[in-house]
Parts: sequence; structure tokens; C-alpha cells
Amino acid sequence: MRIIFIYVLLFSVKLSAQIPVDDCKQVTDIALAEQLAHQRIVEGTYNILGNTSASNNFDVTYYRCEWEVNPAVRYISGKVTVYFFITTGTGNIQLDLMNPLVVDSVKQRNQVLVKQHTSNTLTVNFSSPINAGVLDSISIYYRGVPPNTGFGSFIQDQHLGIPVMWSLSEPYGSRDWWPCKNGLDDKADSIDIYITSPAQYRAASNGLLQSETLIAGNTQKVTHWKHRYPIATYLMCFAVTNYVVFNNSVQLGNITLPMQTHCYPESLTAFQNGTQNTLNAIQLFHKTFGDYPFIKEKYGHVQFGWGGGMEHQTASFMVSLNESLVAHELGHQWFGDKITCASWEDIWLNEGFATFLAAFYMEDKYPANKIAARKSVINNITSATGGSVWVDDTTSVGRIFSGRLSYNKGSYLLYMLRWKLGDAVFFNALRSYLLDPQLAYGFANTNDLVHHLEQASGQNLAEFFKDWFKGQGYPTYNVQWTPVGSQHVNIKMNQTTSHPSVDFFELPVALTFKNATQEKTIVVDNKTNGETFFRNIGFIADTVLIDPEYWLVTKNNVSSKVPDAVAGQNIVQVFPNPIKDHFSVYMRKMASASANINLYNAGGQLVYTKNIVLTNGSEYLDVPSKHLPAGTYFLRINAGDFKYVKKLAR
Repeated sequence: MRIIFIYVLLFSVKLSAQIPVDDCKQVTDIALAEQLAHQRIVEGTYNILGNTSASNNFDVTYYRCEWEVNPAVRYISGKVTVYFFITTGTGNIQLDLMNPLVVDSVKQRNQVLVKQHTSNTLTVNFSSPINAGVLDSISIYYRGVPPNTGFGSFIQDQHLGIPVMWSLSEPYGSRDWWPCKNGLDDKADSIDIYITSPAQYRAASNGLLQSETLIAGNTQKVTHWKHRYPIATYLMCFAVTNYVVFNNSVQLGNITLPMQTHCYPESLTAFQNGTQNTLNAIQLFHKTFGDYPFIKEKYGHVQFGWGGGMEHQTASFMVSLNESLVAHELGHQWFGDKITCASWEDIWLNEGFATFLAAFYMEDKYPANKIAARKSVINNITSATGGSVWVDDTTSVGRIFSGRLSYNKGSYLLYMLRWKLGDAVFFNALRSYLLDPQLAYGFANTNDLVHHLEQASGQNLAEFFKDWFKGQGYPTYNVQWTPVGSQHVNIKMNQTTSHPSVDFFELPVALTFKNATQEKTIVVDNKTNGETFFRNIGFIADTVLIDPEYWLVTKNNVSSKVPDAVAGQNIVQVFPNPIKDHFSVYMRKMASASANINLYNAGGQLVYTKNIVLTNGSEYLDVPSKHLPAGTYFLRINAGDFKYVKKLAR
């Protein structure tokens, strides 16, 4: 998605060359800027409910786009050839194209067709009806000044006085400047793009550069780009200016992937210095999530004038090579480009994932910053008590592109799933999702992802997604703990929730017990409110930290050491009975400072004895009994004046 950094224009060169002081703030700024960018839809002429009027009776397979532009002039002329399968027999199809653009003609096999271009819809009438299943094509000849919708889908600008032009169509801006199927439900299988521009400029686009050919007495240049992967309409792009082009490569397994950068001459050094960020990130993502999705072609960066980035397929548009920005846009090549969300309700499949991948990269490179970064993101998520990752109002652009919910909380669904399932299962599930032939290079919804997570883990995740995807808010923990003897602890997990849509969040929770010299972390799988756990931590703790590595979205957690609440004195519990391979003796509120434990068989023979020191009047003892033959036994405890006898069966 498009990203705008207001401050990056001034500081991007410095930031790309040093360890980030606050990489979590960079991730937050990405989401905030992107939300503000999308809010411009409302301020312009866009209506999100009217994003496309293209008919659904055809399936686009191929676009051949021949565009002529001059970056000094806001104008485009072109010929767009569309190949398609008819899915329902029909005598016409509709495509999207804004009305200020003029359609001169539409041809089918050199025959001029009847057309109507009204209300931003181009209706093309065939000379005779076409049956379902037939592959056909039309060529559309058009020209004009793309309307300034306020969204920046077609920009003519300058850098150091040099003209520059670029497209940025996400999410529905393609129709502003070329005839297409503009919705979020149809990817062309492949494209060819031909850009004619004045000879002194270079043109960038998707895929692989095929040729640059001088024409018209060497005054113009035709640049041909070829892309042979399915692509969503909004991910098709072009940019033209006096680019300097440099090439790198990165080794991904047995494949050497070309990397190509188009940057302004004045930015050459900064972009060359920042390229290593991309090499590092692409190797990490390739290793973790599977093959770079467009591995037969390239990955590239194209400099443009907006303060941020946009993940055009194989050619991310970038204001700088800031590390978080690089990782976010690169991450979209897997999540957003290879697999695109099928509805705005599921925008987190694009934006939550890209935010997670950017943080994943930053944590891998700068592990010392991990806790501060996670804490900052959680603080943003919990800055309000409600809000779901699921977009409950798709008529609101601000809601769809909420930095707090779609980006940060969406990314934290992935953190929590990683924590809940473990790294091996979590990453295997994501790789399986990306390889699913029903989803790869197409569209997916949240249920598609859930299916792969459940298949990989063997767990039913319905409750998790009910709470964390559809539900709102977050939990607050009140952990009460009581030391038991010298090594054990009794734990009670209390929880309140910030929003009534969820009465309890079921989660595994890490608890770190500490004293001045020792520390131990345990995990309790907390499924009910007020649930208790008994654990051997091996020492007497004086402090408990809740979720110390910030895997969970929580706020205002507290822990408290509480005295044993049981009534009475000299309390002894022995369990189980009958005993098995071992049994437990739990002594509480004993009046004595020590105790003697003896176990006798039915014949009166001593088979076990132990003297123990009672810590604060309590102790928990595990007695081995696997070696004992079946029969009747008697447990005797002497603690000062207190005597205790218990009959046990084996």
C-alpha cells in the first residue's frame, strides 16, 4: 500500500545508514501516513462503494498497454488491448475509465465497435454475442488529461527542476488514467507495457525490461516491459524521468535474482548505500516464507516524489531506502501482491502482514530493540478500548486503513499466533498458505488463512479468531501468586476485558518469576477466568513479570504476592489416592518449622522417610512410589506437636 513519510524527505539518507533509534515509531508512522493517504479518497471525487462499474461477465487474462507520455505535460494517449474469457454469454462488456478521458475508438480484429462512455463506464458492444468460454480481445484507443481526483493516481511533478511522472493507482486509481477492470476480484495473468516518452528519459514498470528503442529521428524512446505473473490492476505502474539505473543481484538458494533500481541522479549515492537493506530483507523473507514470488523476473525500486512507498509488483516505488520502509514494501510482494485480500473486511491480510514482516526484519537485525518496539506498538493498539481487526464499516476509508487496527493490531494477531502455535507450526502454516494453488497469485480471505493455520497446528482456532479478529479490545491480567515452601508457587489468573464484545481472551501467558539471583519463566495456558496453576519454579521468588517479551496485546497488568487464604492451621493435603508412580504431600500453615515424613507398608516396615524444613510454614513434597508393590500404606507426619496419619492404597 502507499505510504507517506512527511519527515523522511529530510532525514531518509541519514536514517538508512544507521541503526534506527526507534524502529517501532517508523512502523507506526508507515501505518499513520498510509491511512492519511487513503483518507484523500473521501476528500477527492472517489466513492469507495463505486470503485468499479466493470461487468463481471468476463475474466481478464492479459493487458497490452501502449502509453505515450511526456513527464513535462500532464497528458496521456494510448492503446490498451485486453484479452479475456467470456464467463457468461453476452453482447457487451463494461470497463472502468474516468469520463474526462476520451475514447476515440474500440476495435475487435480491426473492426470498429459501438461504444458508450458515460458515468466513468466504458460499454463495448460486440458485433455479435459471444458465448461463455470464448477467448477474445479488444483494443481501446484513448487520450486526455487524467482527472485530478485528489488521490495522486497520475502525477506530473519535478525533481531539481527535471520533469517526472508516475502512477500510483492503489486502490482504485487505475481508471483515472487507463481503461481497465478496476475492482479487487480479477487479476490479469500477464501484461506487456510499452511506454513512449522523450528520448532523454527512462521509463520504469513491472517485470523485466525487454528493450529501449529510439524512434522518430531519435527524439523519442519506446521502452518495453514484460511481466508474466498474475497481477492486480492497482499494482500495474509506470514512472518516467531522467533516471539513473543500477543493477545488483541477490542469491536466493540456487537462483540469482536480479535487482534493479531507478533513482534520481542526485539520489544515486543514497540509493546505492541503501541497497544492502533490500538484500538483507529479501534473503530473510525468502528463507522464512518461501521463494520470492516473482523469482523468474526481478525485484526493483523506483524513486518517486511522494514521502513513502508503494508495493507495485516487482517494482516498489520508494522515496528512500529506509529499512522499515524497504521491509514493509518488500513484505507486500508475498502478502498483498502474490496473495491479495479478497475484501476490504480482510485488509489486515495485506497490511497486518506487511507490518509484521517489517517488524520481523527489524527484530532480526536489531534484537536489542525488540522489547521497546513491541511495547510501543502495543501502546498504540491499546490507546483505545475497542476496535476489531475485522473491518466492520467498509464505507469508511479511515476505518479500513486504521493504523491502530488494520496495521498494528493486525500485525499483533500474527505475533500472538506465532506465540500460541510456536515458530515451526506458525511459519509452516504461512508457507502452506502462500503455496495453496487456490490462493497463490490470486485472492484470499481470513478463513483461507485460518484453514492453513488449523491444518498445520491441529488446533481449532475458532475461539481465537472470534476474540481477536471479530472481537474488540484486549485483556488486563491480575495475577495473584502464593509461594509454597521453598520451590513451588500457586498462581491464580484473573482477567478483565476492555470491551464487552469479548468476555474472556483464551491465551497462553508467560510468567517470569525472579529474585535477586534467580529467574525462571513458565507458560500457563489460561482458558478460564480465575483459573489456578501450581508450578515448581525451584526457588522462592519475590517478583513476577507478566508477558515479559510482549507477545500479547494487554494493558495495565498487575501481579501481587498474596498469603495463603486457606482457613485453619496445620493443613495437609495428600493426592492422588490411590497413589500411582508418585504422590504429593502439600503442607500449609504448619505451626512447626520442620516436619518428618514417613511411609510404612501394611507390615509396619518403613519404605520412605524424609525430614524437611518448612518455609513460612509450608512445603510441597513429591514422593516417588513407582517402585512400591500394590497394597496398603500409611503416611505419618510429625511436625512439632502436630501428628498426621493417612491411609493410602497402591
